[in-house]
Amino acid sequence: MFAQCTWKCASSVLLIALLSCVLPPPAHASKSSEDIRCKCICPPYRNISGHIYNKNVSQKDCNCLHVVEPMPVPGNDVEAYCLLCECKYEERSTTTIKVIIIIYLSVVGALLLYMAFLVLVDPLIRKPDAYTQPLHNEEENEDAPSLAAAPTPSGARANTVLERVEGAQQRWKRQVQEQRKTVFDRHKMLS
Repeated sequence: MFAQCTWKCASSVLLIALLSCVLPPPAHASKSSEDIRCKCICPPYRNISGHIYNKNVSQKDCNCLHVVEPMPVPGNDVEAYCLLCECKYEERSTTTIKVIIIIYLSVVGALLLYMAFLVLVDPLIRKPDAYTQPLHNEEENEDAPSLAAAPTPSGARANTVLERVEGAQQRWKRQVQEQRKTVFDRHKMLS
């Protein structure tokens, strides 16, 4: 009951967060200033070191004269300096980036919630395992009957899928324990 409420609350909060990040405010329906920019890379020129200039301008104004401010060279060298600069108009969608990040975080959050659910609920579902033994117990007495070899009660019938899976798991554990005993204790290989 608690897990269902937690899951519903988390999914509704996640949906609200997703919508608030994805939907732009009505005043910013066009491209925002973070989505477009002109980037000019200017190499070193005479005694001036190289520099990268970024400015939010339109595509037609994407050139050295509009982006490089303040101009590092005097008026008669501006044209020569601008010929060396390489300007590129860049456009990106911050909305798409936000959506991808939200989807990624949602998947990671869902997996963490599932892991927490399994950690909390799994011990309640599982019964104590009477057949579990250490990998190699050297103090085990060969004459003592092994718990792994104990037969299952004939009246018990596996009705649910979980009980059938647990029964198959117990049979497998008994076989593995017998193989370990044969290999480690008796030093014989199974044929």
